[in-house]
Amino acid sequence: MAVETTRWGILYCPKTGALNKTKRWEKMKMLIEARDIRYDMVQSENSDSVSRLVTMLINNGYKTIIVVGGDSALNDAVNCLMQEEKRVRDEIVLGIIPNGVMNDFARFWGYDEDRDEQTIDSLQKRRVRRIDLGCIRYTNKEGDKCHRYFLNCVNIGMTADIMNLRRQTRRLFGSRTLSFLSSMLVMLFHRMDYKMRLRINSDVIDRKVMTVCIGNGPGYGQTPSAVPYNGQLDVSVVYNPQVVQLMEGLWLLITGRFLNHHSVHPFRTHEVIVEGAQKALVGIDGRLMKTPVGEYRLQVEQEVINFLIPE
Repeated sequence: MAVETTRWGILYCPKTGALNKTKRWEKMKMLIEARDIRYDMVQSENSDSVSRLVTMLINNGYKTIIVVGGDSALNDAVNCLMQEEKRVRDEIVLGIIPNGVMNDFARFWGYDEDRDEQTIDSLQKRRVRRIDLGCIRYTNKEGDKCHRYFLNCVNIGMTADIMNLRRQTRRLFGSRTLSFLSSMLVMLFHRMDYKMRLRINSDVIDRKVMTVCIGNGPGYGQTPSAVPYNGQLDVSVVYNPQVVQLMEGLWLLITGRFLNHHSVHPFRTHEVIVEGAQKALVGIDGRLMKTPVGEYRLQVEQEVINFLIPE
């Protein structure tokens, strides 16, 4: 029997380390059912199960897929959706209810983890926007040509380390600001520069760089002017500042004025070519990936996903 086109397929991704994995869902279930929304829910066991469950929802005919999770879960869902033919993908609308360690992309649209009622009301109104995706194309250690899509950003260098630590410290401290501050303090004792060679528009950057953020979205504050609907990527390249300047940069990041720091060099482009980034870790939407081998490219693909946004 075919699924009604208005029925939601909900993928619930409990927070890693949560003691009661169903408590949040029980609250959302009450809000959804109070609005007479028809839905079916599946729950992920771990990050590896997200793609499998999204594929199952697609194959079973769901046209509205709501991810209850964070940036990484949404990234998995998008990459799964992008494996489908365009005609299939164009019939599906993706939505998000924030429930992750980091919910940067949801927050960009005004979705708040503490306002489930408001979020569900917005999703029910079904305002759809076609949005862009960034794409990183690279070669892995086995010599295979690979690619991965991203909604928010790709980090290269120290911030990829920080994002990895932040995911761990957020579970410990709970607060986004405290977790970021503690991660930064730990990173003071780590390597803070990487030899990179980058091509951005007509510019060639060939020097030591602390971190690079390529944003299709706000990039955890590092590409605050980026929007996922203008066909371009925003890039912030941060040269290696002194410790005092690093603390100043952290404060500007927290207060939303990151681009004002004199060590930050912003660009806007359709493509970034990373010709070399020795031993620099790479993070995609807050999750570490295996470091690409050799040169890799980042581009933007315009209006490829249907996404539910607030009014």
